[in-house]
Amino acid sequence: MGIPAALVVMSPNTDLTLQGDTYFTLNGSDPLLSDYEMLKHAADAYAEPSDRMNPYVSPVYGNFTKGFPPTLIQVGTKEVVLSDSIRLYQALDQANIPVKLDAYEGMPHVFQNQLLLYDIPESKISYSKMNDFFKQFLKY
Repeated sequence: MGIPAALVVMSPNTDLTLQGDTYFTLNGSDPLLSDYEMLKHAADAYAEPSDRMNPYVSPVYGNFTKGFPPTLIQVGTKEVVLSDSIRLYQALDQANIPVKLDAYEGMPHVFQNQLLLYDIPESKISYSKMNDFFKQFLKY
């Protein structure tokens, strides 16, 4: 079984070591992922501290030079995981993986799927871009 032909990730939490600067600079700005302590508890529940730099736990530490699918990363600028998205983009780009970072001004974590935000222009644009991305790489 091979890798997917294309991948779209929305607001990915890609570093469970919680090292990105936006964990601190945007702390309290995102209504869904409200604070650092909440994320720390989630990371504690998911993996032991000694395992958090494992790329299967925290993909930003992965070696993408052996291949990875074309990836669209969508993120809001009010998310504490914004730096995770940027760092994932940089890692994929450095490995020459087709990747696009698609950021939305003032949007919180996974805005596209939130009950009160799914019908706003930003959400509609994001879904349109997902569709275009899949059309490009899946050839449908």
